Amino acid sequence: MSRTYRAAQSGQRLALSSQRTVLRLAAVGGLILLALVWMFPAAAQTSTTTPATTPGPATTPGPTATPGPATTPGPAPNVERATATGLSVGAAVVLGMVEGLSEYLPVSSTGHLLVANEVLGLGGTPDADQALDAYAICIQAGAILAVLVLYHNRIRQMVDGLLGRSQEGRTVLLAVVAAFVPTAVIGFTLKDLVRDLFGPGPVAAAWIVGGLAILALERTGFLRRAGAELHQITLQQAVLIGMIQTIALWPGVSRSLVTIIGAVLVGLSLPAAVEFSFLLGLITLSAATVLTALSDGSLMVDNFGLLTPAVGLVVAFVAAVISVHWMVTWLQRRGLDIFGYYRLAIGV
Repeated sequence: MSRTYRAAQSGQRLALSSQRTVLRLAAVGGLILLALVWMFPAAAQTSTTTPATTPGPATTPGPTATPGPATTPGPAPNVERATATGLSVGAAVVLGMVEGLSEYLPVSSTGHLLVANEVLGLGGTPDADQALDAYAICIQAGAILAVLVLYHNRIRQMVDGLLGRSQEGRTVLLAVVAAFVPTAVIGFTLKDLVRDLFGPGPVAAAWIVGGLAILALERTGFLRRAGAELHQITLQQAVLIGMIQTIALWPGVSRSLVTIIGAVLVGLSLPAAVEFSFLLGLITLSAATVLTALSDGSLMVDNFGLLTPAVGLVVAFVAAVISVHWMVTWLQRRGLDIFGYYRLAIGV
């Protein structure tokens, strides 16, 4: 049995208790979602429609009975879309699924959410667009929770490391923090520049370049070479991974992709690189979610209420649980080339 396969088996035991656990988590998430919609039916209705019967000046009888242009009915509201004052439950479910399924796969959740917004016809005003951006970031909390649950053994070990009870947990914890620092510093410095890159062109280019990179690395066997296990990571390796992660500030690149490649590049095995990418995502995504909730959370609630963000978060959790479990299982027997082909297809 190869070292890479042994590491993959070890990583799966540490991260995922069993397929039954995943099914239970998905079922719990589904029940919570149904409970939310059942408990707040009025909120669901108000978030999916906008008033269409507000009387205009022409409805007031005047001296003459000549109808004016305002009597012509306008287009009926689309209950599946967001407006400047609402987000449908259906759209919330779609965005939650897109976020949860793509967050930890090397395909870029940011790019997929941008495309989803365009396809669903969301936004349209500056406030609505800003609220949608905040929504997309805040529902990451569901994906964060999924990794916390699936990797609870590793998280517990890291907490023990913080308390001085586990040297291995301390090593991993310090590595995750060290990798986060470069991203935080560079991301904060370049945040205004990064905003200008959000658009179909930059995202499509990143998808294509990333797809070609995955296929090239798979062909050379780079991603399948033997490497260190996660508890052997050094602070120097972690800092390098964090610096590489900043490439993902370009929308469409995929934070997961560059951190996995970066971790293998500095000497980790592929299973260890995947797990470290997930753990690094916890602190990176958590920081982004908290900052966005503090700065734009009130705007998001004013536009969309509380139900649709809650629905999106729950759906993102369920989708991320399934996605992470599938990816870990897939990589035990196959490579990343499927994601390379997918990125090329969607980029084109």
